[in-house]
Amino acid sequence: MHEALPAILFSFPVRLVRAQSDSLENARLLRSRQGLPFFFQKIKAGKNLTIGYLGGSITEAGKGWREQSVQGLQKRYPKAQFSGINAGVGGTGSDLGVFRVQPQILDQKPDLVFVEFAVNDNGKKPEQIYRAMEGIVRKIWRQNPQIDICFVYTITADLAPYFQRGKLPPSALAMEQIAEHYGVPSVCMGLKVAALAKEGTLLFKGKREEHPDKIVFSADNVHPYAETGHALYAEALDEALQQLSSQQSTLKAHLLPKPYVADHWEAARMVPFEQLKRQGNWQVLTPETDTVARLMKNRFTRLLKSTQPGDYLEVRMKGQACGLYDVMGPGCGQYVLELDSDYQQKIDRFDAYCTYYRSNFFVLPIDPQKEHTFRFRVSGEKLDKAKILKARNETIDEPRRYEENACYAGQLLLVGELIP
Repeated sequence: MHEALPAILFSFPVRLVRAQSDSLENARLLRSRQGLPFFFQKIKAGKNLTIGYLGGSITEAGKGWREQSVQGLQKRYPKAQFSGINAGVGGTGSDLGVFRVQPQILDQKPDLVFVEFAVNDNGKKPEQIYRAMEGIVRKIWRQNPQIDICFVYTITADLAPYFQRGKLPPSALAMEQIAEHYGVPSVCMGLKVAALAKEGTLLFKGKREEHPDKIVFSADNVHPYAETGHALYAEALDEALQQLSSQQSTLKAHLLPKPYVADHWEAARMVPFEQLKRQGNWQVLTPETDTVARLMKNRFTRLLKSTQPGDYLEVRMKGQACGLYDVMGPGCGQYVLELDSDYQQKIDRFDAYCTYYRSNFFVLPIDPQKEHTFRFRVSGEKLDKAKILKARNETIDEPRRYEENACYAGQLLLVGELIP
């Protein structure tokens, strides 16, 4: 039996955290480190540049800091041409980002990659953040050591007290360990926001029209208004980039040093569901033929779906972790994850936010020294959806939308190698 396996998904073994440098704990607008030498060299040459933005909903937002920063660069450097890659996925952190960076960023050959996960990684163990963030850096530079990288740290009302004390929140501090190890510059985009809130000139939450004498950051303490919170992020980034542009950096390829943690997730990748063994009545859905697939077309080109208890997807592999990038929503039910026929774990694909469909994922860390067989089996257990929704004062408005207990699959998430 796998007695050492975690009882809860995403629970990782505890390790001693390295002694933290006082300088890394302090929140600064910019730590320039190795800078962005290749990016600014290409700007001076008037080339076309592609910028990748890897992050959560704060990065995904339309008219936000992502789009504003591209527009700002274009205005400041009119002889070059800038375009952006939107690889923001709401509600996800670096632990999914490390799987997404190849297909959603690197396949489009970026010149610079911004990584924004400090908010969504809040509350995660440093060890988990190290694995994922180091994996992101190593994947980028393994493919092309002339791609520049920059970590950026955003803010929420809950994280503001750290910045107001001049300190970084734990998630950003964990990321700083990786940034320091690899020489990656970092920008604290939320620092000015916290300072304005401390002064009393900024409110984190409210309706802008109700507070004409204040800067209202957001409607929910997290997701900024484009005209205020996102504009402050863009201004902070612009200031940091101007400092970096004046830095005398050597055009030297970003070499990969000895890893910061031995169990980093550089090997993380997404595998098409066609490589999974299917047992039962799994349907292949496309945006042209299915409503859910159409709703999720910005995440998946195709989806697998089954509503039949006992149907399963199977994969044999060796490595550090395995899971699924899938869908949660009104018509979803529950997976039973089976590992090597002697370990089972229920994975609910319905929660209190499931009044709409959204992408989600789950990953299970495993013994990397052994070969494993994973089965993702459709559960026959019916969830009490009304009770689950009640936790957020939501109700079942259209019962037909909630009748199914389906399981979906978009991509296999793998840290390791498949075994034929």
